[in-house]
Amino acid sequence: MIMGFADPFDTLLDLQRSLEASLASDWLQDLTTSRGPFPPINVFQQGDDILAIIELPGVNKSDLQIQAKDNSIRIFGKKTVDYPEEASLHRRERASGEFDRTLSVPVQIDSNGIRAEYRDGILAVFLPRAESDKPRSIKIT
Repeated sequence: MIMGFADPFDTLLDLQRSLEASLASDWLQDLTTSRGPFPPINVFQQGDDILAIIELPGVNKSDLQIQAKDNSIRIFGKKTVDYPEEASLHRRERASGEFDRTLSVPVQIDSNGIRAEYRDGILAVFLPRAESDKPRSIKIT
């Protein structure tokens, strides 16, 4: 049986691989995508139209604004969190402040047909596709 010497660099390389694997895992993405000033958005295509669902818990409807142009929408506003003056804050996990999010969609939007509904901290924005952007059939003669 042949005995070899352990290479100390193998141990360091194993450690480096372990660290890189842990940094590349989803836990880092989970920490960064659900925090910060930007509200999370899900976007769906329903036929020709687009539906955007935005989570905005604790945001007053009067503090929200939506703008649309071409193939993008901008959602911005502010979330305020009030604390009693005499309270001593021990942990702060609820985000507050201004947010501004612009979302591009894969079609041109009919800005006159956009409608938005806000209920229980969920903003639903319905974005109809512009007629000029819809494909049309060409008759071959």
